[in-house]
Amino acid sequence: MKFLVVQGAGMNMRGKVQTEIFGSMTMDEYNKHIQTYAAELDVGVEIFHSNIEGEVINRLYAANDQGFDGALVNPAGYSRGYPALTAAISQVTFPVIEVHISNPVRRGPISDTAQVSLGMVAGFGVLGYYLALRGLRDTRK
Repeated sequence: MKFLVVQGAGMNMRGKVQTEIFGSMTMDEYNKHIQTYAAELDVGVEIFHSNIEGEVINRLYAANDQGFDGALVNPAGYSRGYPALTAAISQVTFPVIEVHISNPVRRGPISDTAQVSLGMVAGFGVLGYYLALRGLRDTRK
């Protein structure tokens, strides 16, 4: 099994700003944890980050064409007001689980992309990626 992990807009700023919300872990540190989790769960992952919505959409569609088994998406700055991304998530043939380091509902309305995702894991920090990977793996067996 192979899963795409999308780190959305602003994830490159983790550990640098808003540490009171997201903590001090950087995106590179998150990605190392994700790779460790994937190895523990015996699944493959490809991690992709972009601050450009169109690049994220293109990567999701390409993953669909490449036969990926699912995706984790941390939309970050793409949580609200990006209808093309929401449409792309709804159009891929594999399941998508939305992951948030913190609980975004505590700061405002739920994300648009969560409405078209299979599920959402929020508020568990880096452990949320493990939970989402395991959930995807177990639903695809």
